[in-house]
Amino acid sequence: MRILFLLPVVLLASACSDTNSETAAKTPAKPVEPVTGQQAFQATFPSARMWATDCQLLQIRSLLLDQIKATDGKAGAWEITYVSVQKGASRPYTWSAVEAEGNIHQGVFGGSEDPWSGNRGGQTPFAPAALKIDTPAALISATSKATAYLQKPGEKPPISYILDLTSRFPNPVWHVFWGATPASAEYTVMVDATTGSVLTVVK
Repeated sequence: MRILFLLPVVLLASACSDTNSETAAKTPAKPVEPVTGQQAFQATFPSARMWATDCQLLQIRSLLLDQIKATDGKAGAWEITYVSVQKGASRPYTWSAVEAEGNIHQGVFGGSEDPWSGNRGGQTPFAPAALKIDTPAALISATSKATAYLQKPGEKPPISYILDLTSRFPNPVWHVFWGATPASAEYTVMVDATTGSVLTVVK
């Protein structure tokens, strides 16, 4: 009698299990999406804090990926470099939506430490609180100053972003540029990352 009683329960559980498996199989995987510069910073900051509690930002830069198109101030991968005065070192962290060439790994990945003595190409570390303007807003400001360039015929290179602080300006600056590197960029607009104002245009 006990066996006969348990049989319908077993069959019901099996049916539910099959139904759940079929539902999971039919649910499409969520597509990977690019993120903003500030979102990439927020994703890497906890890991950087575990590395050094006194860590400060030195640079944020977007990375161009073939798999994911950069759009609307977002990129498929970012590299955020932190520095620690206590450790006398810098360390890059990457965030990527996918695995990619160039030692780019999906999610947050910490690179190797490098010695840091407080000077690297004129860049100065800054507190994360100074980053108030995210890349979509910086792109809008930059695009408003690039109308003539964008109206020129011909395909434009992808847009890239670099955030840093130098002695040239009092606040960290977003370099919004059309090209793979600042040196090869066709057009660059610098936007104050604290106030959102356009600082200068490099044609």
